[in-house]
Amino acid sequence: MGRFVYAMQVSLDLRIEQVPGDDGAGEWLRLHEELHRACNTLTRELALLVHGRVYYEVMEEYWPQAPQDPSLPDYMREYGEIWTAKPKVLVSRTRNSAGHNTRIFGGDDAIERLAALRAETDGGIGVGGAALATQLLRAGLLDELVLFTHPTILGFGRPLFDDYDHPIDLALLERRSFEQGVTMHHYAIVDGKEAGPC
Repeated sequence: MGRFVYAMQVSLDLRIEQVPGDDGAGEWLRLHEELHRACNTLTRELALLVHGRVYYEVMEEYWPQAPQDPSLPDYMREYGEIWTAKPKVLVSRTRNSAGHNTRIFGGDDAIERLAALRAETDGGIGVGGAALATQLLRAGLLDELVLFTHPTILGFGRPLFDDYDHPIDLALLERRSFEQGVTMHHYAIVDGKEAGPC
């Protein structure tokens, strides 16, 4: 069985955006080569990616063109290659087509289809988008969190999960420190689940 893995860059107060659309470009993020290469490795090791529409469209706008952009450093061009080639599922009620090795799950049965996808997948399934991650959490399908925490408190902005007000028990699987005070914590969600190695 696969594992839904929600990996995000977050502030110390668990915000993922200070203003809409600053994911990956916000001034509060301390992005650098070491961190980017770790994200490249994490994404490369996933079996596939599942994105909500807004998150997908941000990624779709930038990363497919990145490998051909000589102004970008090699690790960013590499991520563009990884993202574009990786099998993806776009969860959307409004889109009926997508490129870059992407299929679409729409309609009222999207969560049920994602549960079936998880059951038939071997390995990690990357989750992109707070709304989608929250739906998977509510359905008891979210398995792991990978939080890259940046040493800043935003005080406002979009939280890691949307409208979720229940305790979540976690088991720490791995932690790592990066340059500029960024830390990574990899957790298993253990509400009714057994934590295992990553």
